[in-house]
Amino acid sequence: MKRSLCYGIVFLLHGAAPTHAQNLTGTWQGVETDMRGDGGTWPAVLRLQKSQSQGLFGVLYQEVGDTPGISVTFQVQGTQTGPEMRLVHQRKLTETGQTRTSYWCEGALSLTYDAAQEKLTGRATYRPINECDHGAFTFYRVKLKSAGTVAAGTPATHRVTGRNVRWFADAALTQPVAIGNTHRDILTKTTTFYLTQNYYPTSESPVVAITIQVAGTAPRQPASVPPLAARKPTAPAPAPPNSRRRPPALIVAPTPVVLPTVLFGLGTAELLPAGIPALSRLAAELLARPNLRIRVAGHTDKVGESNKNQVLSEQRAQAVKAHLVKTGIAPERISTVGYGDSQPLHPSPDARNRRVEVQGVQ
Repeated sequence: MKRSLCYGIVFLLHGAAPTHAQNLTGTWQGVETDMRGDGGTWPAVLRLQKSQSQGLFGVLYQEVGDTPGISVTFQVQGTQTGPEMRLVHQRKLTETGQTRTSYWCEGALSLTYDAAQEKLTGRATYRPINECDHGAFTFYRVKLKSAGTVAAGTPATHRVTGRNVRWFADAALTQPVAIGNTHRDILTKTTTFYLTQNYYPTSESPVVAITIQVAGTAPRQPASVPPLAARKPTAPAPAPPNSRRRPPALIVAPTPVVLPTVLFGLGTAELLPAGIPALSRLAAELLARPNLRIRVAGHTDKVGESNKNQVLSEQRAQAVKAHLVKTGIAPERISTVGYGDSQPLHPSPDARNRRVEVQGVQ
């Protein structure tokens, strides 16, 4: 935690004792927040590996929220016994943006490991120097949780841990594939995806390569031969399928396009889980088309008072924008408008009128 006016750190993980030690090596991405509620954030990256003595060593990197020019990197070292890990700050490796009146707090951090989510959470307790007191830490690690080998030519869902995960087809991160913790496709050869977390990203945020092995060969579709009289001229052979079938992109056009799912419950602006895939496809298209700007229009059914429906439609458009911004879309690329119950597409009452329309704008 950076304060205005050095930052040593001790890590201690607690949890129920399992029969064997959890492997906590790798790269964790997260954030420290001020427990006093002043809104301060310090994005962080923790990299750990085993030492020759079977202990642990690594580095902790932190930035001041919204000010990446102010950062620090510490060397840490320690031991792990079962679910407990203790890392002790050794020395400060780098620091940028330091001044005579600012400093990094020194202290200790107790974390708890959640194996299902690959998550570390805990509380920092700092030495009582000036404003140093406590901070809360949360880290996530990207890790494949589904099968590492799939059958060739067979639909498969790949599942990973992490927060606000983005999938790319290339290490340069120029070919977005999907957003979220799952990605479903059909592979015909061993494929590597490159994943990032858009959860408090920093200049040190890692790109994690996930390789899916493919076993066997894609099955051939049997061709049925019709009777001679029923045969038609042979159509041109289709192009060979891609080794990776991406989710169908939502086409954003100059005219309004209705998102293909009812996104909201009756009378609310809270997104339904069933609507998230459609928004993920929209976000993927926006990532692939960085110059595209859109207008999001909210609509309601003719149930309730018109003035309340107007407000609700605006809230629904704002909810879609907020979701897209969380995935990394710049807010200035998205404008919103609400039409209340003035433009129903179906006779009321009909859930399909609780819709959101997207339109490309100049």
